[in-house]
Amino acid sequence: MNLPTASRQDGTYPRPQQLRAHWADLTGVWSFRHDDADAGLADGWAHGLPDARDIVVPFPPESSASGIDEPGFHPVVWYARTITRDDLAVAGLGTGRPRVILHFGAVDYGAQVWIDGAFVGRHEGGHTPFSFDVTRHVTGGAAHTLVVRAEDDPFDATQPRGKQDWHETPHEIWYRRTTGIWQTVWLEAVPETHIARLRWTQAGPAAVTATLHLDGHVPAGGSARVSLRFDEVSLDTVEVEIAPPARRVDVTVPIARLRNGQAARELLWSPEHPRLIDATVSLRAHDGAVLDAVSSYLGLRTVAVDRGAFLLNGHPYDVRGVLNQGYWPQSHLAAPSYDTHRREVQLIKDLGFTAARIHQKIEDPRFLYWADRLGLLVWAEAPGAYEFSPTAVQRLMREWMDAVERDVSHPSIVTWVPANESWGVQHIADEPAEQAYARALADVTRALDPSRPVISNDGWEHQNSDILSVHDYEGDGAILARTYADEAARRRLLDRMGPAGRRLLVGGAPDHGQPIMLTEFGGITYQPDTERDDSWGYTEAADGDDWIKRITALYDAIRASSFLAGSCYTQFTDTLQETNGLLTAARVPKMPIEDIRAAVTGRRKQR
Repeated sequence: MNLPTASRQDGTYPRPQQLRAHWADLTGVWSFRHDDADAGLADGWAHGLPDARDIVVPFPPESSASGIDEPGFHPVVWYARTITRDDLAVAGLGTGRPRVILHFGAVDYGAQVWIDGAFVGRHEGGHTPFSFDVTRHVTGGAAHTLVVRAEDDPFDATQPRGKQDWHETPHEIWYRRTTGIWQTVWLEAVPETHIARLRWTQAGPAAVTATLHLDGHVPAGGSARVSLRFDEVSLDTVEVEIAPPARRVDVTVPIARLRNGQAARELLWSPEHPRLIDATVSLRAHDGAVLDAVSSYLGLRTVAVDRGAFLLNGHPYDVRGVLNQGYWPQSHLAAPSYDTHRREVQLIKDLGFTAARIHQKIEDPRFLYWADRLGLLVWAEAPGAYEFSPTAVQRLMREWMDAVERDVSHPSIVTWVPANESWGVQHIADEPAEQAYARALADVTRALDPSRPVISNDGWEHQNSDILSVHDYEGDGAILARTYADEAARRRLLDRMGPAGRRLLVGGAPDHGQPIMLTEFGGITYQPDTERDDSWGYTEAADGDDWIKRITALYDAIRASSFLAGSCYTQFTDTLQETNGLLTAARVPKMPIEDIRAAVTGRRKQR
């Protein structure tokens, strides 16, 4: 089996924890048309686009990187591309791999797909992946026409949309839209019987379980084998028989080195030591012949909350986070290049942070790979809808469940955040139905993954949160210090109206002594190079020195608190009119990195 080493991949593979040796990247120049009159279906565009323009996929048509650069309202768009014999060959189609899977990383918001005019399938959800078996559509002929119709209503408040504006021009904290394809489209040839999905779970203190979801018929006597290794040294291999017609199999692998409590830390994952375990997972026939094999990786670590602390690997850990919008001026929600994700993670670490809160976006898995590999804690957050209705509830619940299932095996993710600042539940303080929804979101997250803390509503008005998070943009460090000073301050925070006039707990939710974290603060505007007339922030610095002084004072207040278990600064970069980033929108630090790092960490520069 000639498989890549998953923990040392280059960051281009769209599904980094389930690698095969062959795949075909379909991004690049496609044909494109707006369909403002929504006439394309009736006019037969599923067979090909008349009078089309070129677009660079996966960049949204609102962005300059796409080559279209039309940010106005265009709720229906169409794409087309030819799938060639070369594409299929690169994808690995051939002996032993007769089936072809067409993958989409993300299409915002709804998508319909055709090949040569034949309908392939549809998907709803702008941030989650979907796939179709297109074998019968592409196995004859020299070339095939792939057509995608995407629909993204800018006024539909039931769609999970995150920070995408419903105004034509961005205002306050909302940004330009991302319509249509914004993550990789790719082809993969697979065996008739293959591993469709793979999930890693720690099974007690000294074992891990690989859960394989299978597609195709597993012959009698077939088995699943999992081999683990660290630094090219074998940890163990386990093979279990699969009883047909099983479509799922669990393989639990003991790791003897973890039984020695003192030596176990040599295998544990943390931001300081991002150790990854490599794995080869295979399906085998009764005679040992390999039916399918994938390369994967995992990280061994535990997260929990106890006695007011956030615990990583059983010990209190100071979560020092930064809010990351995952937005670029030239490409919006899509990363400008494959290497961008590595640079983002490294910059966050260079600034002195141990964590990133991905805000109102389900991030590309390749960002999570670099967080896993370089060592960055991630708070994963759902993009919010703005309406409370049965449709909005169903849409967000479905998309969030898909996101949790996709990302559950990444060791970097340590907290799930299905809602933020009561978006979509604006009356949660008094409405039992909205309170029930917030509780349900948190509980279904725990049902899918009981291993991580869950926040029901980040910022305020919590129901059944494992961490009580607070958003407080007080700009005076002395005032912030008094607000979060000691146990008496903690009690006032819970018993009275909190920052922004919001209660911290609603609907009779009790205080169980959960950790309290300041998960949005700062937001200080400073524009070192250019002045925007529409600049927006919570407070403003006079110059660079004043800006560093203000940030330092806020962090000094947090460090002086007797109960805060973590924090998250707003924000990593400027984003359009929000000029409150530590970096410009072009990812240039506004002051020397060592100055920012000293303010964030409290470790003063050596003179």
